[in-house]
Amino acid sequence: MKFSCEKALLQSVISVTSRAVSPKSSIPALEGLLLHAGGEGLTVSGYNMQTGIRARISAGVEEQGEIVLNARLFGDIIRRMPDDVVSFTSNEKLQVRLHCGDADFEIPGLSAADYPDLPEVEDEYAVSIQRKVLRAMIEEVAFAVSTNESRPVHTGALFEIGEGGLTMAAVDGFRLAVRREPLEKLEGGAFSFVAPGSALNEVKGICGDVEDLAEITLGKRHILFTVGDVELICRRLEGEFLDYRNAIPKKNPIAVTVEAKALMESIDRVSVVISDKLKSPVRCRFEEGKVLLSAKTGSGEAKDVCRLEGGGDGLEIGFNNRYLMEALRYAPADTVRIELNTGVSPAIIVPTDDKDNFLYMVLPVRLKNSD
Repeated sequence: MKFSCEKALLQSVISVTSRAVSPKSSIPALEGLLLHAGGEGLTVSGYNMQTGIRARISAGVEEQGEIVLNARLFGDIIRRMPDDVVSFTSNEKLQVRLHCGDADFEIPGLSAADYPDLPEVEDEYAVSIQRKVLRAMIEEVAFAVSTNESRPVHTGALFEIGEGGLTMAAVDGFRLAVRREPLEKLEGGAFSFVAPGSALNEVKGICGDVEDLAEITLGKRHILFTVGDVELICRRLEGEFLDYRNAIPKKNPIAVTVEAKALMESIDRVSVVISDKLKSPVRCRFEEGKVLLSAKTGSGEAKDVCRLEGGGDGLEIGFNNRYLMEALRYAPADTVRIELNTGVSPAIIVPTDDKDNFLYMVLPVRLKNSD
C-alpha cells in the first residue's frame, strides 16, 4: 500500500474519524483507524461498534491496499509533521513508513481483516437539509437528551419527518425541547426514528456552518448521516418515545415577555450560592413588569430583579437553575415568551418572533417555605 496526500487533509480526516474510535477495547483494531487506499483516493474509518465515521479525501494512490493504525499514535504523528506532502508506505509485514519533509516515522500496523465491517444502511427513507440548519437543530435540542439509561430510548432525540418538515424532540423527565424546520427534499414519504444523543453530538461537529445539504438516510436498524465526504452511521434506538405533544399544557393564563440574556444574567447572579453540594431551586416571583429571583443555601442568600413585559399576579414558582439557563441559552431568539399556569405546572418558553419553530418545557421544583 502506497499513497501521498497533503498533511492538512490527512490531519483533518483523522480528527473527524477518531471521534468514533474506542479509547479502550478488547479488540485492538477498534482502537485504530482503518485506512483504505483505492481508485477513489483514501478512505479512513473509525468505529466503536455503536457509531462509525467514514471519510474520503483525495490522495495520489500508487499501490492500493488497506491497513489499521492506532488512532492516537497516528494522529499524534501527523499533527506534529511539517506542513507538506505526507508519503505513506506499508509492506506485507504491516510495517508502515511515514515521511514528510525531514520527518520520518516507522510504526506497526494491524491487519484490516481484524477490523469489523461498518453496517450497511438500506436506503428505505431519505431526507435532505442544510448542514447549518441541522447543526442548529441538534444544538438547540440535544442538550435536553436524557442520560438515564433506565429508559434507553430517551438517551436519543426523536426525528419526525413529514410534509410539515422536520421536527426534533428530546426529553429527560424534567424538561422537553422541540425544534421544527421546513425541508429541502423528502423521499419515500413520512418517517420517524430516534438517534442516540452521543452520535448527534458528532454529527453537529462535522456539519459546519455552511448551506450545503446534509442527507439523512434511514435503514431497518441504522441511520446514515452524509455530510459532504463524511458518513456517520449509528444504531437506531428502539422503544416508545414520550408522546410529547400531549405532555405540553395547552392553557397557560399567564404570559410574560423577557430578554433572554437579561434573565440569564439574573439567574446566574442568584445561582452563585448554589453548588453540587448545596442545592436550591431558584425562586421566581412574577409581578407586574418584573420577576423577583432568589436562592438560599448554607452559603448565603442571593436576590435579583429582572424587568419584563406582563405580570404574573404574584405567582411563585421554583426552577432548577441549570435547566432554566439552558432553555434561555439555546432558544433561537433574543426575546422569549414564558407561559405559566400554577406553581406546580410546567413552564413553556417560546421565541417571540412568531416563527413557531422552538418550544422548551421545564417542570418546576416544588418550593418549601424555607427555600
